[in-house]
Amino acid sequence: MPQSFTAHLWQAIQPIYKQIIDHPFNRELAAGSLSRQRFQFYLQQDALYLTDFARALALIGARSEGAEQVVSFLNFALGAIVAERSLHESYFRLYDIQPETAYAPACFTYTRFLLAAAALDPYEVAIAAVLPCFWIYREVGSAIYRTAQPDNPYQQWIDTYAGEEFAQVVQQALDITDSVAQQATEPLREKMRAAFVTASRLEWLFWDSAYRLESWQPA
Repeated sequence: MPQSFTAHLWQAIQPIYKQIIDHPFNRELAAGSLSRQRFQFYLQQDALYLTDFARALALIGARSEGAEQVVSFLNFALGAIVAERSLHESYFRLYDIQPETAYAPACFTYTRFLLAAAALDPYEVAIAAVLPCFWIYREVGSAIYRTAQPDNPYQQWIDTYAGEEFAQVVQQALDITDSVAQQATEPLREKMRAAFVTASRLEWLFWDSAYRLESWQPA
């Protein structure tokens, strides 16, 4: 059988994905040795990210022609908000920290890319742009789950993204992408690939930003 479109997408980002898995943020997260300061920075930026990610998903849903895809993307948007509230707020209480209101450069760049794609790019390209957030997180969560040290202080985060419920959501997003790609022209599929690769690079940048506690320069 010929490979699916999404299988080709995954092949295209293998070097990027390897750098994500090998990044010290994720290696230290699996070991449970990631500093609390870095994880808190990540949580605060991720809360900002997920709110904008939900907006991008809702925009894509509004542009969908089929009722099934409208429902799917609106459910994806709702799921992003629920994840933000349940996972992040529990850690905010644990660490006694407040939500951040200022975007770090990587978060700002990534969210603006997604929102622009959702609003302005062809519908098919917008779908490809949001896919890495689903797919890479499932793969990273599963990889870390297999190697995580016992009594890991970040186990709740690991369990969320390695869980079956999230895996089902990711599979649904993959199925939609493959379905849309089947109807697309080759030039449009190439634009989808480019958006997917760019978003995957921004995924790496987001983790790197948290590890470096990135700030705007000059301040």
